[in-house]
Amino acid sequence: MEDRKESELKSFCSRNILIILGFSSIMAVIALIAVGLTQNKPLPENVKYGIVLDAGSSHTSLYIYKWPAEKENDTGVVHQIEECKLKGPGISRYAQRLNEIDAYLTECMERASQVIPKSQHQGTPVYLGATAGMRLLRMENEQLADKVLSVVTKSLNNYHFDFHGARIITGQEEGAYGWITINYLLGKFTQKLSWLNLKPNGGNSQGTYGALDLGGASTQITFVPQNERIESPSNALHFRLYGKDYSVYTHSFLCYGKDQALRQKLAKDIQAFSAYYYVMEFLNFTSEETPTQEKVIDSMEKFCSQPWKELKTYFGDVKEKYLSEYCFSGAYILSLLLNGYHFTADSWKNIHFMGKIHSSSVGWTLGYMLNLTNMIPAEEPLSTPLSHSTYVFLMVLFSLILVAVAIIGLFIFHKPSYFWKDMV
Repeated sequence: MEDRKESELKSFCSRNILIILGFSSIMAVIALIAVGLTQNKPLPENVKYGIVLDAGSSHTSLYIYKWPAEKENDTGVVHQIEECKLKGPGISRYAQRLNEIDAYLTECMERASQVIPKSQHQGTPVYLGATAGMRLLRMENEQLADKVLSVVTKSLNNYHFDFHGARIITGQEEGAYGWITINYLLGKFTQKLSWLNLKPNGGNSQGTYGALDLGGASTQITFVPQNERIESPSNALHFRLYGKDYSVYTHSFLCYGKDQALRQKLAKDIQAFSAYYYVMEFLNFTSEETPTQEKVIDSMEKFCSQPWKELKTYFGDVKEKYLSEYCFSGAYILSLLLNGYHFTADSWKNIHFMGKIHSSSVGWTLGYMLNLTNMIPAEEPLSTPLSHSTYVFLMVLFSLILVAVAIIGLFIFHKPSYFWKDMV
């Protein structure tokens, strides 16, 4: 009788102990999973946004940029996420119809409000830079140019972004910011990007690329001189990007843009992003391998010698007003490169005609944004919920508990007599 009671007691105790061990093992597993998931949960995206409006001579475009709040060497790693073209001409054309500027800006600013999270609106800087069209207006009538900028400022202040002002940038700034854009996208500053299989060689100033930009009312040339000496202080600009200092030579030729060169004949409703790229794209010269100087000249001569009726038939899908420009524009580009900038047959092979790199436009606005992020404070990186030492301690602790529970359980299951002997 006593043996039976003792057996029942042992069985009862064994079940309870196994239940306790099982519960403990389950809790240890849950704790391990919970700690692991908590510590390794993806952190929320910690990013900043910026908006730059490029108010050119023939049109205005709005660009939205995005970069990590934790910057690299004090400069944001910026990339373009959206481009919106405003419907209508450049803002200088609104000098006599100031009441239309508000509606002119509305569509693209509303688009920016949708793209950028609402929680980020107040912290998103907005900049408007006006280029050659407004430079010309300021030369003709400074008070009228100031009125245009004043109305633009009033309109942009109505949005819940952090508007930093509208200003007319100099030709030197336009060229220099374009130079920053090109070299950033080609990996010359961060050493993370490359294009055309051109490898950066250390990111020093000797390894940077020069930049040529042909707009509607002006053209710019910017580069770092080989001896790094700039004899004309008025043509020098200095930047600090990604922890390094750069001094560039930049010169802007006002009234030498494509639209101005075509005079009044082509001054209406022309789309003049980078005229170099769009003309050369039409002539199929924008592949990775730059065509020879002779081939470009030969193709231009053949194109310009064709009768107008044949061109309209062959290029039926191209608007006539654009088709009529390509002969003059191509000839002007060749004249500018060969006679103005003195490219030779040998140096021609170093020219690459580009409109976008890695989905980002190659205009001055990205460079402008990059330079401006130097003035935006960096934030501390988002940290994980637990410190590394605490995380390791908890994982080891719960793992040891799980191992101990498993060993005790196996011992009781396989050697119950030893267990109860010790208990007695």
